[in-house]
Order: sequence, then C-alpha cells, then structure tokens
Amino acid sequence: MDKIDREIVDLLRSDARLSFRELGEQVCLSANTVADRVRKLVADKVLLGFGARVNLAALELRVQAVIDVKMLPTTTAAHFEAVIRTIPGVVEALLLTGSYDYLLRVAVRDHADLERLVEALRAKAGVQDTYSRVVLRQMEVEAPLA
Repeated sequence: MDKIDREIVDLLRSDARLSFRELGEQVCLSANTVADRVRKLVADKVLLGFGARVNLAALELRVQAVIDVKMLPTTTAAHFEAVIRTIPGVVEALLLTGSYDYLLRVAVRDHADLERLVEALRAKAGVQDTYSRVVLRQMEVEAPLA
C-alpha cells in the first residue's frame, strides 16, 4: 500500500459512496486507475466492505451500552459467538485479553430491553458475570488511520 491507497481508504471511510471519478479528482488519478486500486484493496482484504452508518436513535434504539462479559469456564468462544448472533440488540463483539473475555456494544429501545439482553446473555450464552455501562454520547472519529 502506498500513500495514494491510504488516501483512498481515508476518503472511503469518510464517504463510501464517492464515485471513482470523485475519488480520482481528490487523489489526482483517472477514474479507471482509482477503480483498479479499489478492486485491489478489496482483493487484498484492506477494504472489507462498503456499508451505511445508521442512526440507531432513528430506529428507536435510544439506549446504547457497552457490556464487559466474563464467560463461565466451560463456555467456548464459538458457543458464545453463536448465541450472541441470535440476541437482538447486540451490535458488536470484541474478544479481549484481561479480566473480561468480551466487550459487547449493544443498542436497545429502553432500560427494560437492556435488562432482558443481559439476562439472555446469562441464561443462553454461558456468561458468568457482566459489567454494563450506558453510553451518554457517541462521537464519530474520522482521523487518518496512519
């Protein structure tokens, strides 16, 4: 990856709907050359996909939280991950080192839904302990990656 590839990645992080022509204008290359570079970035798994950022509050998911999860000693990561894919409200899961095994980011309608989600983790996913924090504000950061 060179400097231009990094610029393309940063531009697409900011707006994944930019056309090849628009990208080319910003990095001083032709649309065809940019298209080839983007295809290579996809093939090399630098770009993993193109998606939409969603306003969770507009979907009436007004309560966001992060939940530290400690699994029971007998629970495997594969089992836990399979179960959380079925629990509504889980947005992201990160496997961690340290005192807790996973960090979950969740989005739910209200505190009652958050409580149900945590109970589902304990009942179905082999969770021993949780530590939840409600998100007060979220800020998108689009600083360059490198």
